[in-house]
Amino acid sequence: MTLEEKIGFNEIRTLLHGYCTSPLGHERVDAMQFLANHEAVTTLHQQLAELSHILQTTMEQPEQDFFDLREDIHRLRIEGTYLEEQTLWELLRTLRTLHAWVKIIRENPNTSVQNTGEANTPDYNPDAGKITYPALEKLAEGVFTFLSVVRHLEQILDKHGRIKDEASRELLSIRHELKRAEGSVSRTLANILKSAQAEGLVEKDVAPTMRDGRLVIPVVPAMKRRIKGIGHDESATGKTVFIEPAEVVEANNRIRELEAEER
Repeated sequence: MTLEEKIGFNEIRTLLHGYCTSPLGHERVDAMQFLANHEAVTTLHQQLAELSHILQTTMEQPEQDFFDLREDIHRLRIEGTYLEEQTLWELLRTLRTLHAWVKIIRENPNTSVQNTGEANTPDYNPDAGKITYPALEKLAEGVFTFLSVVRHLEQILDKHGRIKDEASRELLSIRHELKRAEGSVSRTLANILKSAQAEGLVEKDVAPTMRDGRLVIPVVPAMKRRIKGIGHDESATGKTVFIEPAEVVEANNRIRELEAEER
């Protein structure tokens, strides 16, 4: 039995895993080891004390958005690759969190506006120039927060993490055309469906639905040959067939092309 098992530290490690917000934290917990270096232990205790002070005294603490983006960032080394929309959103949130925490650590509230060196001077601050969190500041040495990347991502992503239409002129043009094409298909399908309902070919309460990324009409199998078009699927019960009317096949094809261009 190892020392870790004897003192029950493996249980503590398991508890710590429950507080981790990303694979990065889990890796750090797994890598934890006993230390025999007094200086290293003292430094860790000081870092912990400073972090505890921040958590107890900071009114608005930063979000804990940390995502493991190492594989995605590494893949960017290959020419022609790019980050997916969701990954860009995770990158922005991670950088925001990083910047917020580094800002707290590096800020020095003890800085004096004016210091004449005289104790009776109203602006005199005996703690001026002292670093508030020296252990954490040392830990943050060399950490870049990439504010220019944050600002750029904020320009192209909305508050939900979706790339804005205005991110580029080409994207704006594609999305405008995509909306027009989708609107045209919807109107055409609505007219076809209305006529089919009037003729009794489909139920009164049905509506156009999506199958394989294409707008289609639900039809009972007995009536499927009465509507010209392409059959894409049928329900699990076999009581409904989904038909793409011939009038919208070309328009649906264009929508798929635009979706590919948008991506």
